Amino acid sequence: MTERPADGTTREAGVSTAVSRLRSWVVGAPAYPATAGDLRAVEVLGLRLPVRATIAIVAVTLILLLDAHGRIDPLVTWALGPGTGSAVDLKRIQSIGRLVLLGAVPLALVVLAMRDRPSRYGVRLGDWRAGLAIAVAGSAVMTPIVLAIARVPEFAAYYAPQSTTAPGVVLTTALEVIPAEFFFRGFLMFALLRVTGPIAVVIATVPFAFAHLGKPELETLSTVAGGLAYGWLDWRTGSVLWSGLAHTWILSLVVIAAGAGGLVGA
Repeated sequence: MTERPADGTTREAGVSTAVSRLRSWVVGAPAYPATAGDLRAVEVLGLRLPVRATIAIVAVTLILLLDAHGRIDPLVTWALGPGTGSAVDLKRIQSIGRLVLLGAVPLALVVLAMRDRPSRYGVRLGDWRAGLAIAVAGSAVMTPIVLAIARVPEFAAYYAPQSTTAPGVVLTTALEVIPAEFFFRGFLMFALLRVTGPIAVVIATVPFAFAHLGKPELETLSTVAGGLAYGWLDWRTGSVLWSGLAHTWILSLVVIAAGAGGLVGA
């Protein structure tokens, strides 16, 4: 007669199997093999530099400096008109400028200078099942935290003036945030990933965090954890879409909640 395992043993085996499956799912990222184009290098004064990764690093540095000095905003204002001069109009102008600087320019560099396909830099659906599940779950977890943070005076003072109708806030946020996700984690991170390995997720978090200087201190500090989380999500799915949508939800919610709090307190 075959002896049946005890219920405790069966449960332990089931838990172990579930944990193993979860771990396999968490780390089940696509392979990111380097092609000859990724490894192609040029020697500059004795430095042997991978061309694509170097283009990405130099471009990100220059673009962030231009953005910090507001060089693109006057061009957008000239093209679209000055608007009313309100904080909402100024934020929309800034978002359109970043759509160009952080989205269109690096995308053009991928195609024209790197001579590569945008899909290799996260411009695709990727593992959409995992991306959708993680983005929705992460947004659900962050929602009560964001609603609480939006009531902090420093956040309310910074974000409330940018608030308008919910569709308007979401549109303005998406114009800025989705290109930013491509910029930091598509253009930069995926270019580095194929020559440096997974440390690219950490490296791409550095300029992302410094780009938040001038915002509330708590938000700036949180960008280290947020940048790593978004980077992992993009690495896991092979796409920047899901981090872009989650980031849009979180930032839009901050602006809307801060604005609503200001109306209540008025």
